[in-house]
Amino acid sequence: MKSVVELFTALAMVLVLASVPANASSNKNDKRIEAAAKKSYVFQNYLKEDDIQIQSKDGVVTLSGSVLEESHKSLAQDTVAELPGVKKVDNRLEVKGDSPAVNSDLWVATKVKSTLLFHRSVSAINTDVDVKAGIVTLRGEASSQAQKDLTTEYAKDIEGVKDVTNEMTVGKSSKPEKKTVGEEIDDASITAQVKMSLLFHRSTSALNTKVKTKNGVVTLYGKAKNGAERDLAAKFANDIHGVKSVTNRMTI
Repeated sequence: MKSVVELFTALAMVLVLASVPANASSNKNDKRIEAAAKKSYVFQNYLKEDDIQIQSKDGVVTLSGSVLEESHKSLAQDTVAELPGVKKVDNRLEVKGDSPAVNSDLWVATKVKSTLLFHRSVSAINTDVDVKAGIVTLRGEASSQAQKDLTTEYAKDIEGVKDVTNEMTVGKSSKPEKKTVGEEIDDASITAQVKMSLLFHRSTSALNTKVKTKNGVVTLYGKAKNGAERDLAAKFANDIHGVKSVTNRMTI
């Protein structure tokens, strides 16, 4: 009887010891996920004014707290979901105050400003956006005529925009954009920006597009209505901060 008891005791000890490394590894992975989210380009640049708590348990991440805009909820979730080791995201974020009505002037202005932030060929900090009855007026300073024209093009393609009046001046005294170190931006942030940009742009909002990023190289999957729509998705993605190149595998 004693030998049997000793055997079960020894077996129990083995099971306990075997579980310790697994638990330690899981806790380490959770801490890494939380740290990676907080240090990501999206959280450091776009969500820095939001009050977001990040808690990971066995790869399931819970986002709680509040954000300033409805779009920030999706941006936070898309970024965290792409981090290595994340199995699921439970998004419990709440928006401070009342959300603007869909297609209202405030709703349109928010979309335009966000789109300009994501694209590196235009200057969001040097562009003022005013919307009245769906008509967008752009003011500020562009570094070139090409940048001014592209700002108009991007604004016109936002859902809810009826027309764009571009009153921006062209000069060389524009405030410099904040540079990222070597344009090295984490893949999760790149994917989240590309997804949000394609969603905001009217020409690509209906596309069922899957986005994957590895070392700054974005790959697009899904189906487009025609070649023009397919090419436009690649064009928008290629102009996102941190993107090195785009591989377009979308079908028609």
